[in-house]
Amino acid sequence: MLNLKKFLPLFLLPLFLAGCATSQITNLTPSRLPRKDNGQYPFAVEWTSRQQSLIRDSIRAYVVIGLDQYPMQRTPMLTNRWETLVPVLADQSVVTYRYKFDYEYRGFPTHQLDSKLSKYYQLFILDK
Repeated sequence: MLNLKKFLPLFLLPLFLAGCATSQITNLTPSRLPRKDNGQYPFAVEWTSRQQSLIRDSIRAYVVIGLDQYPMQRTPMLTNRWETLVPVLADQSVVTYRYKFDYEYRGFPTHQLDSKLSKYYQLFILDK
């Protein structure tokens, strides 16, 4: 029992360190939208990160559909939400997409680049 108490901090250390750099991507786009005459559909996402070395002003968000990347803009007055309008072809009824975040973090000896990808989502476009 005494040996377990000695080694318990060593087992908990990786869990503690992993918790300090966690991030979560939350899709804010509805899964179903009515077909629009102009073919432009709104996409929105929230990304929260506990990574202390992250340089917040360096974050660039994108909607990725196939090989195309559509840049997103930060939502005014919110620091962790992004949105954009994406063109979808008139004959398309399902759009499979994901989000990508490119960013910099403080590393040694200089800033480092990294990126995060979300899981895949689907948008179903409903005919009127």
